[in-house]
Amino acid sequence: MTIDWFSPAQCAGYVAFVLGVASFLQKDDRRFKQFMAAECFAYIVHFALLGNPTAVASSTMSLLRSVLALRTRSPWVALAVVAANIALGLRLATSAAAWLPLAASCVGTLALFLLQGVPMRLVMLCGTFLWIGNNVLSGSVGGTALETVIAIVNIRTIWLMAREERRIRARQAA
Repeated sequence: MTIDWFSPAQCAGYVAFVLGVASFLQKDDRRFKQFMAAECFAYIVHFALLGNPTAVASSTMSLLRSVLALRTRSPWVALAVVAANIALGLRLATSAAAWLPLAASCVGTLALFLLQGVPMRLVMLCGTFLWIGNNVLSGSVGGTALETVIAIVNIRTIWLMAREERRIRARQAA
């Protein structure tokens, strides 16, 4: 199978990649969620054009979760999104490895609704590692590269945010 590197499907994937990295560069939680929603939309287009309905469903749930997290921090909404993810997993998962992205989605949902700042990004990092595991097991070179870059960018942003918080606390203590 040959890959057309510049097909509409791949171009949508490149857009998703850029938006995903931009998302994890954000220090502002609201902008983080906005970029993440845009990334999810680009992935819906990407996976639809690739003919992967499971990935379209997962990306749609992630888009829904990101948009809802912009509007509410309700634990009940988070629980409903997690329950929908689990229901999708029960319907679509065909192996134990297929649950890795489901777990990543659930972890991400809890992070986006219940946490903020550095703690939210640390939990999102756990989800990223689950995606890396999924992509390695799936043999997805591009997906592994994407999630690895996102992990690196997220770790850098966490470090910058933590350093900024320490500086603020030091100024307040002085």
